[in-house]
Parts: sequence; C-alpha cells; structure tokens
Amino acid sequence: MYNIRMRQRYKDRCIYLSKIFLAMKLTIVFVLIATLNAMSTGLAQTVSLRLRNTSLEEAFSSIRKQTGYRFIYQAEVLKNTEKVNVELSNVPLKTALDKLVENKPLTYQLHDGTIVIKAAQKHIEKSTSDILQQVFSGTITDRLGEKLSGVTIRNQRTGNSAVSRENGYFELTNVQLNDELVFSLIGHKSYKLRVVDYKVQNIVLLQEDQGLDEVVVVGYGSVAKEELTGSVAQVNMSEVTKAPVASFMEALAGRVAGVQVSAMDGQPGEELNIVIRGAGSLTQNTEPLYVIDGFPMEEFLASSLNPEEIESINVLKDASATAIYGARASNGVVMIQTKKGKEGRPVVTLNSSLGYQEVGNRMEMMSPYEFVKYHAERNPTVTQGRYFQNGRTLETYRDMAGIDWQGQLFQRKPTIINNLAIRGGTANTKYSISGSTYNQEGVVLNTGFKRYQGRVSVDQVISNKLDVGINVNKSLLDAYGVQAATGSESNPTNFLFYNAWGYRPISGRDDLDLEDEDFDPDNITTSEERMNPIVTAENTNRNYATDAFSAVAFINYEIIKGLKWRTTGNYSNRKFVGDVFYNSRTPQGNPHNQNNRRGINGSVRYDERSTWSSESTLTYDKQFKRGNRLNAMAGFSAVSMDQRIFGVAVQNIPNEELDLSGFDEGTPYSSPASITNYTLASFFGRLRYSFRYSKYVVEAVFRSDGSSKFAPGNKWGFFPSGSFAWNMKRESFLKDFAPITVSKLRVSYGHTGNNRVSNFAYLSSLSFPLTNSYSFNNAYPTKGMIPNDLGNYDLRWENTEQIDIGYDVGLWKDRVKFTVDLYQRNARNLLLDAKLPLTTGFESAFRNIGRLRNRGLEMSLNVQHIQTKDFQWSSSVNISFNDNRVVELTDNQTNLFSYTKFVNQYDSSPLYVAQIGQPAAMFYGYIFDGVYQYTDFDSPAPDVYTLKSHIPDNGDPNVQPGDIKYRDLNGDGTVNGFDQTIIGRGMPVHVGGFNNNLTYKGFDLNVFFQWSYGNDIFNANRLFLEGNGLLRTDLNQFASYIDRWSPENPTNSNYRANGQGPLGRFSSRTVEDGSYLRLKTVSLGYELPKHIVNRARISRLRLNLSAQNVLTWTKYSGMDPEVSVRNSILTPGFDYSAYPAARTLVFGLNATF
Repeated sequence: MYNIRMRQRYKDRCIYLSKIFLAMKLTIVFVLIATLNAMSTGLAQTVSLRLRNTSLEEAFSSIRKQTGYRFIYQAEVLKNTEKVNVELSNVPLKTALDKLVENKPLTYQLHDGTIVIKAAQKHIEKSTSDILQQVFSGTITDRLGEKLSGVTIRNQRTGNSAVSRENGYFELTNVQLNDELVFSLIGHKSYKLRVVDYKVQNIVLLQEDQGLDEVVVVGYGSVAKEELTGSVAQVNMSEVTKAPVASFMEALAGRVAGVQVSAMDGQPGEELNIVIRGAGSLTQNTEPLYVIDGFPMEEFLASSLNPEEIESINVLKDASATAIYGARASNGVVMIQTKKGKEGRPVVTLNSSLGYQEVGNRMEMMSPYEFVKYHAERNPTVTQGRYFQNGRTLETYRDMAGIDWQGQLFQRKPTIINNLAIRGGTANTKYSISGSTYNQEGVVLNTGFKRYQGRVSVDQVISNKLDVGINVNKSLLDAYGVQAATGSESNPTNFLFYNAWGYRPISGRDDLDLEDEDFDPDNITTSEERMNPIVTAENTNRNYATDAFSAVAFINYEIIKGLKWRTTGNYSNRKFVGDVFYNSRTPQGNPHNQNNRRGINGSVRYDERSTWSSESTLTYDKQFKRGNRLNAMAGFSAVSMDQRIFGVAVQNIPNEELDLSGFDEGTPYSSPASITNYTLASFFGRLRYSFRYSKYVVEAVFRSDGSSKFAPGNKWGFFPSGSFAWNMKRESFLKDFAPITVSKLRVSYGHTGNNRVSNFAYLSSLSFPLTNSYSFNNAYPTKGMIPNDLGNYDLRWENTEQIDIGYDVGLWKDRVKFTVDLYQRNARNLLLDAKLPLTTGFESAFRNIGRLRNRGLEMSLNVQHIQTKDFQWSSSVNISFNDNRVVELTDNQTNLFSYTKFVNQYDSSPLYVAQIGQPAAMFYGYIFDGVYQYTDFDSPAPDVYTLKSHIPDNGDPNVQPGDIKYRDLNGDGTVNGFDQTIIGRGMPVHVGGFNNNLTYKGFDLNVFFQWSYGNDIFNANRLFLEGNGLLRTDLNQFASYIDRWSPENPTNSNYRANGQGPLGRFSSRTVEDGSYLRLKTVSLGYELPKHIVNRARISRLRLNLSAQNVLTWTKYSGMDPEVSVRNSILTPGFDYSAYPAARTLVFGLNATF
C-alpha cells in the first residue's frame, strides 16, 4: 500500500526559516573553507608583534601562540614593569625577546621549549651568606620511573624557580638549608620539600586523579566544577576502556548514577538503549540527545563511534544542565568529547586485542529417555507408533546420548580489535589521525559484527584572537547472520532457539536421527515447520550494512577581551542497506512449510538520513572585584534533516543459487518508499553569576525551539530553567574545618521538551489501497484514495518539568567524595492514541493528554583508600532509585495495554499494562495458583473427577487433577478475563555498580560489579518448553519439566502433560525475579619498566588481560537476566529466543612510540 502524506507546501512555510537554512549551509561551507586554509599554515620560527601599550604578560602570550614556547615567571617579577610598544615583523624569536626586556630589570633563559623570565641579578660584593648558598639538584620521575620534564621547582623563600629538563634533571641556585621547595606540574600533585642537605635528590610526583574533573563540559561551553549548579555525571574513561567493547554504551551500564542501559539481547552489533532518570514518554522516543564534539545528534548510532576515541563522557541529567538543548533534552543529554591532538612531538599509539568468547550459560534439556517418557504421557498413540516399534521400549532410550543441538549451534569464536592513532602538534597546530578495526564473530553459528573506522581532527591557531578546527569521522558497520530474537509474529518455529531447544534429541536411529536432515518431516504441518537449527543458522543470509559519516568544523574569534564568538557547521550522513535472503533451507523459504506462501524470498531496504546544522554563540566572561564573576552566552542554531527510504521484497525466486542476484527473476510483492524532512530553528542563552569566589552561584537558561513537525500556532516551545549553588566550604563556619574540603548544595528547576515524534503527525494522511477495490455496475474495479488516519492541528510538544536538589561533599582532601541527588520529573502533554466516536469514521487519533511522573534518589561514593608511592587503592559505588508512575491517560481511560505479538495464540492477550497510579510497564495476566490436586475433586467413580463446589475451575469446565490452577479474583467460580491483574513489574527498583581499582608499581587491577534489583522477567520460552503450552508433537522440553505433576509426584509447581488449560493465557507462573548481581569486568594490566621498553624505542608498553560477564548471581532460570527482546518503555523484560550474552576473555597490548 502506498501512503501519501498531505503536507503544507514549501510556499506556506515561514519565509524567514528558508533564509535561515540557506544561511546555515553557506556558513558551513565558509567554515570548511576557512578551516582547510588554516591547515596549510605551518609553524614559523619567526615572530611578528604589533603591540600598543600592552603588558608583558600579553606579549608573552602572543609569542607562545606563534612559537609554542611556554613562559614561566613569577608574577612579582613583572609587577612593576612598564607596558611595551613594539612593532616587529618576521624577526627571530631572540630579537623579539631582547626587544621586550630592553631597559627592564629582566633576563631570560631558554630550556627545551620553555622560556624562563627572571629578575636581572644585581652586581654586589659577595658576602659570607653568598658563599654559603648552594646549588640544589636532582631528578624528577613519576611513580613508574618515567622522567618528567617541564616540572617547575620554586623556592618559597626567594621566589626563584627552575624547570626540569627532558631527562628529568634540574638545578636550583641560591638554596639555603631549611628552604621550602615546591615541585609542580600540570596533571600532577604538587610536592613540597624542606632542604636538610645538598645531596642529589630523586623526586617522585604522583598524578592528580581529579585534575580533569575541575572543568566540566556542559552544553555550549564548560564550567569550573565549583561553579556547576546542575546535576552532571562524569565518566572515568580510563576505567571504561580497560575491557574492550564494541560500543561505549556497553561499558556505561552500572557506572553512572541515574543511567540505566538495556539491550534486547547479546546479538553482535545490536544497539543498546539508555534511559536517564526513568521514562519521559509512553509512546515516543525516550533516548537521550547525544552531543559529539558539540554536534547534537538525534538517533545517534553508538556503534559507529570507537570507544578508544573518546576523551570524556558527561551525562547531563537535570533541567539546569539540559534546558540549553530545549526541545530535544527531556530524556537527558550525553556529552562526548573525542580525543584531540596535544602540543608536543608526534605520539603513535597502537592498541591491539585478541579475545575469545563463549556462551556463559546454556539451558538444560530433557535427555532422549525423558523426552520419550514425556511424550508417552502426552500422546500415547503417536508415541507408540513412533518410538516403541520393533520391540523398543522406554528403557531402550535410557542410555542414549542424544543430540546436543546447543553444542552445535554455540561456538567459541574470536574478537580481534586494532586501534592506531598519531597525535601531536605545536602551540598553533594540533592534529589527531586514527583508525580502527573491530571484528567480532558471534557465539552463535554464522553471526557477527564488523566495524572499520577512521577519524581526523585538526585544530589551528591563526592569531591570538582566531582559531579554527575540524573533526571528521567515517565508520563502516556490518552486522550479519541469523537474528535469534526476530521472527514471525504468528509462528514460534521461525525463532532460532525454539528450534534449537525443541528439536528432537534422538540419535543412533537411522529413522529418527535428524542431525543430517534439513527439517523434521514428522512435524511439518499448517501450524509447525520445525527446521534443523544448524541448517537454519548456516543458510540465513542477512547483512545490515551502515555507512556513517560526520563532520564538525568551527571558528572561534575573540572580539574583545572577554567576548568570544563561536560558529560551527555540522553535517552527518548515515546510509543503511539491509538485505535478507531466505533460501529453501530456512523456515521462511522452505517449500515444505505449508504456511510459506512466498516460496524462496528476500528483501532489500535502503535508508539514508542526512542532517545539516549550524550554531553560533557569543560568550562574555568578566571577572569583577571581590571575587564576583559574570558569564553570559547567547546563541542561535538551525537544523535540517532529510530522510529517504526505498526497498523491495521479492517472492517465488526460481533460482536460489543466485542468491540476491536472482531477485529480478522473482515477483515483487512490496515496494515501500518514503521521503521526509523536518527543520528546527532555535534561540538560546545562559546567564551565570558567581558571588564571592563562587560561594554563591546562580544560573538561568532559556531556549526557544521552532519545529516543522507541529502545526502553525504550535511550532514554537519555550524551555527555561534556573539553578543555584551554595559552596558552604567558603563560609566562615566551614572554611577552617580541615576534614571537609568540599561542601556544596545545588537546587535547580526547569522545563525541557521532546520533539522526537512522528513528522507531520498533525496532518491527516491518505492511502492508495492495492486490494479491496470496489466495482461499480460490474465495471472494471476502480482504485482511489481513502483516509488513512485523522490529523490533529492541536498537537504540540511533550513537556517535562523537573526539580532537582543535590549535595556534594569531599572529605580529607577529597579522599572521600559523596554526591546525592533527589529529583522529580513530571512529563506532561504526552502523545497518546485517544479513542474517537465511531461517527468520525476513525477509531483513534493522537492527542496531548497523558502525564507521567518519575521520582528518584541517586547516590555515588568515591573513596581513595590507600595512596602511596607504590600502592594505590580506590573504590566507587553508585545506586539509583527511580519510582515511575502513570498519572493520566486518555479521557476516561485507566489502563493502557501493550501486546508482544510473537505467536498467534497469544497475540490477542495483552502482557503489559500502564495503569494510573502504577509504573508504566507492569506485567498483566492471571495469578498462578499451583496445580489441581486430588483433594480438589470429588470422585463419584474410578478415574472420574468433578470439582468440589467451592473450588473454581481454570476456564475449562472439564478440568482434571494435575491441570494448571489460576486464582479466581472476583469469586465467581470460574477464571476468565475479569480475573486478570498485575503479576509483575518490568522496571527495577534500583540499579547500580561497584568498582575497585588497585595499582602496585607497574601492575593495575580493575574489578567491576553491576546489579539490578526489583525487576521481573517474563520468560516466554517456558510457555512452550516447560509444559508445551501449544501442544506440539515431538517438542523437547527443559529439564525442569521432568519434575511435573503425576499421580506418583503430586507437585504443585509444574502441571501434568496436557494440563496447560485454556491456551493464550499469560500468568505469573512464567514471571520470574530478574534481579541480578554480575561480576561484569575484571582487568589486569602490567606496564613494563621504561628502561626495558626504551631499548626498543618504545616510550610506553602495557599488557592487559580482561574478562567480561565473568559471574552472575540471579534467580532467573533463563540464559541471561540482561534481556528485553521487546525493548521499549511499555514492554521491558520480555525473553523469547534471546541471543545469549557472551563471556569473553581478551588479551591486549598497548604501545606508545
């Protein structure tokens, strides 16, 4: 069926928007031209200065930007120097320095890229104290023995300083006994030393763990941590990358408070889903906005970004932090900064890993003996004719080994990862060039994922006011092989593990050994087409290829001191090509399948999405007297997105040997095609004022977004926020209390929106039906357009209101850091499908009438237990509670039901309910009340049983002992639809993680646990494989069903063979506790000593051995508790034929040259 979406024509759109997007594209072009021009500018070792009434500090800053030389001096040395007036053009550096210090009491020295400015020595007669003054010298290294250059050594008494050389050696003159020396280097902890003698010293500087945390990246800028008023979580990337993963999302699970990461299953290349502080919508997209190097990306493909390329990840959670992104930020924002070049010589980094993976858990199945015994109980007639001919009895099968279908389907396969990067630069030009390959062969036969990725980053300083840069990323992805959890919505046998677990295990008999057969000939019926799972996996031809490209170019210009202008041009393009081919040896293409009306078939789909955006900001930063500071930012952005989708599905392909090449010989039966676009224009700003050296900080944010997705009159939305921070440590009552180093209270309130809704949903649509044409007066059937759905011009933004109260505390010089946040998020105007009067001719239409509430508590604790020269031990733990509640649904509606649709007998039964006053995703069905026992019946005659009058039936009036029993909630004597209720919860009560880092000399050990508590899982596999709920012949069962009811074993847990009761019912019998504690990662590394690796001209060499998914403690009976194959807010925690999570062991090598 072809769909035509009625949209307003281009001429009806706002004229100024078209001009905006034209200007946006021209801006991007100009930015790229300027950037490429800047790249051709090399570093000249001459200097040009044009200075008028300029301080020496500013003059030195200009030279640093031109040459890359760093300046070191004491502020007192330049305090009373006169301002300079200099005009020089392309003169040597020495000439420029001589001119600047001319007629001033200054001198200078050059030390390996550093210029030290000193006061000129006065020529006086030497005294006795001069003779006693000595030279103090030594060598400075880090804790691993690596020599440190550029370390500043300052004498507190005299103010004199020196800088360590390339080999770590230093000399400091005019040092007397009892002088205090301070050693300092960026990124390292300062070290103080009292001089007691003049022996050569060996000084060790320790790295400053929290150095990078002092400045936090936020939307359109960064902020000092003490001035941060919002809730922002920072991810320790050194921990995340210790165990190689395909996507950074895999490593985030359990590491950030308030962030829940979920996956459908363990399928290689499968995208994960992140939810921040609970679901913000019931029916629309709930993923956060991703901002990569300042480029906001909706529906970001996380697997396209190599985790090794990430420098930092910040998660913006409250309205104060996210409101700057307005209409796209109601689900939170994930800020990602990639690695850039740094000043210094070119550094080559090579990371290579080789790992092996295997299935961590397998299901225990019935043996041939138990299999035949069960089917003899279920269907004695068929079993007698099939298994007990020629004198065979049940005992014949007792010692039969059987076929291990799981053993043949699962495999131990490698993962090979290679990363190569070259980074370096000068003070003016910094570059980063990197490439990577990722090749994972799945633990299931003929499955896997590949990625080829490259990234280039260049930052160029044009002058002391202008700099430009560009970042480009290109990724090629390919996911292939059978999808275990994807199959027909009406037939369970199209799912891989239904066949793998249910296939007959009989071996050693020529007439029943199915190991070499494509399918089970005795079980090909209208309701069943059981295929050999090994043959299915080997013959499924599926390839999902993605070509992802993104580019970010920027210009920064300082208009006047403190006022900066920044403009960026962003472009991304993602092409997806998915092809699937089903030959005769797959369930979907098997000609013996009586339900297969398409014969050998296949499909191809092309989906291309392009996004252009341009952003410009003005930022003003001013420091006032008495420690007050103002930071103001205003900006504008424009976004244009285009998407094209084309495809074709072909059936009855005559020659399967041609594979996809034979499509032209088949018959097309579907040709979907669509083209859509939307635009977004935005104005935004932020005002931050810091009082009294950040004792009090207030911040206000606003954003106004206009989207083409909504009708005129509802296109624009306004999203403000306000926040306040109180640094109590700066108050007099805490200032001198040494145990507390940080004590800060944060409060924020604001609004954000969700624009990730269907394009032009406010418009009605028409369709051309390909069938059901109507013939008038027996004439040729005429086709025409018919209304498809009813539009609604009143549709507007989904809006989220959020309040957050947070407290940060640091104790004992931040050896203990604790953060707690309380929040409430109220989502309003949710888009729901509201019922309409039948007189309209439509059943429903979208309206903004739903409300949802999330309340939560987040806590994180970081402790530095031990910090010595040789041994360090630190731990961190976080826990997040979120209480999600449905507040309002559509008019007069108290329940919103959701369906899973995986087999036709259950398609009409809802498994989930969103009920007012309850969490959004609750399991819905019947309460399992055990099994009917003989005591529930009267027996008027042998083998005749009738229920006692006070015992309700299960919906079947002919219920017998051993049948399943449900609870009769309304007490009417029978179980029917009125007895359904909430039987479990799909969302956890709390999630968290516990991390430990230990370092001893060159060794480091990381141990990470994650957990989820309070969530349930609906194990749909048990419907068919622990009780045979579809009454299939020759279907093997889980070993747990051996303990089923029988006269000799009147258990109350598993019903008898054929005792499943009425079909199509979901019950609490298959709802299981999905809570788990998992030893997620263990990583052991060793960094070889410098004196060994330097012989091979290697500056750093680290060896690493890591394991993932090591151990899991859970009550869940399935293969893995991290599963949700219908992964959505309304349908979480559903397990059916899920691809198993792999346990991996990886050896890695990291070399730096």
